[in-house]
Amino acid sequence: MAEAVGGPTVLRLLLGAQLRRLREARGISAQQAARTIRGSESKISRIELGRNSVREIDIADLLSLYGITDAAEREQLLSLASRANQPGWWHRYHDVLPPWFQAYIGLEESAQSIRSYDMQFVPGLLQTEEYAAAVLALGDFSLDEAERLVVLRKERQRRFAAGGIHLWAVVDEIALRRPIGGLDVLRGQLRELSEACRQPWLTLQVTPFPAVSHAAPASFSILRFADPGLPDMVYVEQLTSATYLDKAAEVEAYLLAMERLSLVSAPPESSPDIIRDILVDLEGIDEYQSKRHASHRTGPADLAQEQAQRPHGR
Repeated sequence: MAEAVGGPTVLRLLLGAQLRRLREARGISAQQAARTIRGSESKISRIELGRNSVREIDIADLLSLYGITDAAEREQLLSLASRANQPGWWHRYHDVLPPWFQAYIGLEESAQSIRSYDMQFVPGLLQTEEYAAAVLALGDFSLDEAERLVVLRKERQRRFAAGGIHLWAVVDEIALRRPIGGLDVLRGQLRELSEACRQPWLTLQVTPFPAVSHAAPASFSILRFADPGLPDMVYVEQLTSATYLDKAAEVEAYLLAMERLSLVSAPPESSPDIIRDILVDLEGIDEYQSKRHASHRTGPADLAQEQAQRPHGR
């Protein structure tokens, strides 16, 4: 087993997958393994799925049960367990981050590539500070919590840009036209997005309205890792929780949906032109709103004066 690299979330997944392979190769049941560490079958399941931190003494006992006596192999797996227990850099935000999203950040920073489909908003990794603040303002966060979450998002973006991860994002055109935070905020976001299209780490496709994007009922992401021991992972976020899928059949269904979404979306080279057209449309909305605002400020005396100055007759 090569030296594993990545954040603690991915290291727990790697450790769990290795322990499961060892157990199954020896024909040992989860119940037997649970008795060895004085735990339950559900505890073994959580360890093998990488859901929780682990006690090194439990890993040592499991390795003995599985017949791993080679000192170098044991040390490698015990070292992996120790590193997997280290808190991630995002731990300092644990009081404002729900546990189900902390897991995603750990996966995100260790991914080799991410494919995402977004129906409502610009993807978080591409949001400007003002746009991110406006999105968070839609939730039930205090001002202090929202400010810290914006800082967290900026840190995710910094690490993402420096980490060599490739993002292939498919975004509904409606999401790019939705005036989150107002037209000025949206305009700034679109300009930033247009610039990002030039970066080699981003492939952006826009699903034009009214293209049918029924291949997916909600936004989702698919994360792929460099380590062959880790399967692709699908992340689907709900309002108060998230679902993580890694079973081959489930991942394949989402990969197929993503391919269909890509097919009905405009090609990546068209994205800057689409964004430019939306920006032109926003200028028209601005002009319309300015005229409407001016007409509302016109009082009866102004209207009477205007009518008196108009030429009479046909």
